Amino acid sequence: MSLVTASEGNTPLSQEELADLIPNLATKEELNEWERENILAAQEWAQKDRTSPKEMLRDDYVRKLHLRMFDQTWKWAGQYRKTKKNLGVPVDQIREWLGVLLGDVQYWIKNKTYSPDEIAILFHHRLVVIHPFPNGNGRHARLMADVLAIKLGVKPFTWGGKDLVGAGEARGQYLKAMKQADTGDIKPLLEFARS
Repeated sequence: MSLVTASEGNTPLSQEELADLIPNLATKEELNEWERENILAAQEWAQKDRTSPKEMLRDDYVRKLHLRMFDQTWKWAGQYRKTKKNLGVPVDQIREWLGVLLGDVQYWIKNKTYSPDEIAILFHHRLVVIHPFPNGNGRHARLMADVLAIKLGVKPFTWGGKDLVGAGEARGQYLKAMKQADTGDIKPLLEFARS
């Protein structure tokens, strides 16, 4: 299987973005495993980090976590995308949309607008919609939601208890729940995240 095999819900990379791969890998499976190890190290760091919810809801933290997740994989880790993708806001609107999202989440926390789970899932969904990075947006948004949940005093999400990177039933359920959230109904995504 090729390194650039496309599947539903995955963001295709440009040739320039692919050229910034750090390790010498030949297949999508090798890339997934390499990224998984990189992400596990970032997850351990993020869940132990003492940054407050307010401090993590900043542009620099969003980029720092992505960098930690992919710094051994991609030269562009932690940098916002510069190319149009099959989803996400226009490149020149990433920072604006992200700033609005981060402000909204701070407001929701301060005013207890939603439960901690709802805040984290709404944050996750909107972060995926913005799609700020060339790749890894879903994984990054899930880890951001987990970290925020922990900082709000609840357990991290289980996300169906399965690997959501490769094709499979769990990924299909996740993508279906994300599409429901696109319509304003976050209940399926909340349920999936806690399943």
